[in-house]
Amino acid sequence: MRTRVRLLVQLTTRHGTYRRGLVQAAKSLTPEEAEVLADLEAYGLDVNQLRDVLWGGHVLVDNPDLYERWRFPKGTRERLSSHHRTVDKQKYPDLGMHGPLVREKLHGRTATGTWVQLEKTPAAFGAGHRLPTWNDVQHLADYIVYRLTKRNVGPCGLSSATERRPMYLSPQLSSTVSLRQGTTRALTKSLYRLDTEDRVVHAAAGAPSDLLRRFPGPLREDPLVELVPAPGRGRGRGLFGNSQVWVTETPAAAARRLLSARGKSGGGWTLPEVVAARPIEVVAGAKRLRLAVRVPAGAGEVS
Repeated sequence: MRTRVRLLVQLTTRHGTYRRGLVQAAKSLTPEEAEVLADLEAYGLDVNQLRDVLWGGHVLVDNPDLYERWRFPKGTRERLSSHHRTVDKQKYPDLGMHGPLVREKLHGRTATGTWVQLEKTPAAFGAGHRLPTWNDVQHLADYIVYRLTKRNVGPCGLSSATERRPMYLSPQLSSTVSLRQGTTRALTKSLYRLDTEDRVVHAAAGAPSDLLRRFPGPLREDPLVELVPAPGRGRGRGLFGNSQVWVTETPAAAARRLLSARGKSGGGWTLPEVVAARPIEVVAGAKRLRLAVRVPAGAGEVS
């Protein structure tokens, strides 16, 4: 994982301007840093987006589990920040981590996922009272740069992907639309009829067959429930609606293989030879259609 992240960093440094020491910092990459960047790549981060992350881009990922996944036993500490103030910071405090590549990784929870941002200066804001350090002064200077340029100050540059205009990874764009009342009644009636037919078939069969035991039919009070997408539910009605069935190859590949095998065997269907053809004209109202009709040998006139 660390080797892969190092290669990604080397690829992204081929374009754009960075502060010095990025490649050297990637050589000292820690396992925790590599895990964070590898997780971002798993959710769709490409080389161009990695450049923005290293410049300090604000990233939103539609997965709340990453908040706890990035809470490492070694190096993670609670931090204070002004990001996403609507989230309960007592329940989900912002978490920071030092590293030679990320400098200061800061992440926290959103309403539906996790946010993360890399900062140039590893500030030590947190619980308790203490005197400010030189890092805090530098962090304040970075904040002034942000206010003047409207860009985040990251470990390797400036990014326009701020909290107001963040970078989204794996956005959850699915939504459900309720049916009209008349459509719901008609659909419910049809599904009840199908369920009734299934029960009649089961009763007539007597002892359930092996197929029925493996793929039981839907028997529920509200048949529309199975048509509403939700976690843990099946993918629809029918024999394979609630089973783990998937396509291992596309029909196009299978058809190409079969056609190729048929062509190699020498068999196949071709158009018959045209012995004789005569032009005819079909009149349909004001339209005229000219055709060519094949006439077998020995046939009479076309009528």
